[in-house]
Parts: sequence; C-alpha cells; structure tokens
Amino acid sequence: MGWFSRRGSRKGDERPTRSDGPQMEIDRKAVEQHLRSFVDSRLGVEAYVEPATSVSPTTIVLIAWDGEWTRRAVGSPKEGLEISQKLGVPVYDVNKTGYPNRMREWSKRRRQGDA
Repeated sequence: MGWFSRRGSRKGDERPTRSDGPQMEIDRKAVEQHLRSFVDSRLGVEAYVEPATSVSPTTIVLIAWDGEWTRRAVGSPKEGLEISQKLGVPVYDVNKTGYPNRMREWSKRRRQGDA
C-alpha cells in the first residue's frame, strides 16, 4: 500500500475511505446536467466507463458519432452505468472495448487546427 494509510491519519478525519482512486467530492447533479446537454446536442453518443487510477476517480467519457467527446468524474463504475442508462445511451467498459478510433481522429484534428 505504501508509506501512509489511506484511512486518514488525522484524529477525527471521518471521510469515507476509497479503494478506487483518490478521495474527491463529485457534484452528481452538475455532472448529469453536463452529460445530458452533450447527449441532447449531438448524434450517436456512446458512453465509455474508465477505471479509477491513483490520481483520478472513475470517469465516464461520452463520444459522439463524429468523435467529439467529453469526460466527467462519476465516482464508481456502478454510477457510470446508472448515468448512462438514465441518458439512454449505450455504455461500454473501456478496459474491454478500448476507445473508438473516431475519438482519436477528432482529437488529432483539433490539435492540428490549433497549431
């Protein structure tokens, strides 16, 4: 695990412990509003749930038919699935499917346009 415990070494620190990424407050309402806006304004949107890392919590990436994408923290894979179902979009585990090429191509076009 490392030098320090994740349980919080300060007396009275009552934050819940997490094993799926860093401790982080997530405004679920704001996340859902942003993702709903993305889905409502684009065609062919799919959701990809990304696992937590040591520096980021579980996230969801929405990718439109043209490759445009947006990413938001959701806290857990279960929450990512719930939000995707609420939005009515197909959802995939990025560890199993990878990212679609259209996402990389869109990002590449954006970088070239900004240069």
